[in-house]
Amino acid sequence: MLDETQGSNDIIVEAWNTVLFDKYLRFKHLFTEGLAPHTHQVLTRQGFREGIRVLDVGCGFGDSTIAIARMVGGKGEVVGIDCADRFIAAAKADAAEAGASNTDFFVADASISDLRGPYDEAFARFGTMFFNLLGAAMINIRRSLKPGGRFTQVVWRKREDNAFLYDAELCVKRFVPVVSHEETTAVHCGPGPFSMAGPDMVSDMMQATGWERVTFERFDCDISIGRDLDEAVQFAMAYGPAGEIIRLAEEEGEKQVPVIMEALAEAFAGYVREDGSVWAPSSAWIVTAFNPG
Repeated sequence: MLDETQGSNDIIVEAWNTVLFDKYLRFKHLFTEGLAPHTHQVLTRQGFREGIRVLDVGCGFGDSTIAIARMVGGKGEVVGIDCADRFIAAAKADAAEAGASNTDFFVADASISDLRGPYDEAFARFGTMFFNLLGAAMINIRRSLKPGGRFTQVVWRKREDNAFLYDAELCVKRFVPVVSHEETTAVHCGPGPFSMAGPDMVSDMMQATGWERVTFERFDCDISIGRDLDEAVQFAMAYGPAGEIIRLAEEEGEKQVPVIMEALAEAFAGYVREDGSVWAPSSAWIVTAFNPG
């Protein structure tokens, strides 16, 4: 039986509202354009019907919210939620600029907040892996859906098949001691990008929180990690396990930055294309599940 009361998201929310938001904003183009193939895969393979109401969980800058809004049309609505108010403010601004009048955004903790359902479907791209109270969030999201409603999540598969994250993590670990979340009072991102990589664990968790017909589809593609090698190195040092290790190591991590940059440049050299841009292989699960009804 899942206990929905254990733990807290306060430290994680603070991280996404401060240091992590600043990093994501710096590399916004890599998150919105670089991850677009994953959103496009969902939109083209299964789509979202016109006229329905969709919840976008962990919407970030709202690019996926806007893309889905184009599919559901003027009679539909897409609601983006995120735990960080700075992301919600940015998403609102981008949606207004894009003329996506059938969108709405509000700050919410998916594990405990009123998600303002009912919705016909829910979607999450690379957001649920960071939830500290994942079981509680799955229950809350399911309760926000109509009977029979579908939830589609995109989550990273195993480290070894996501070289841009894994290679960077291995480089950093050569020079910087790993500080666990329990050993520091610093804010952190949560469980991390690979917390939902195991299909057996995720399937068991989804079924335990009331979902039915849980399926996994593997999707591999190259993604942009930098307009040039220098940006790819900077991106790796800011995002993912590598960036988290450096930040949590504080002074010791900062001292090793020059040698880490050199090692990352060497690791990513094989991903540089003729135009100088850097594209690395990635692998994700597209997880679908349904609310009973």
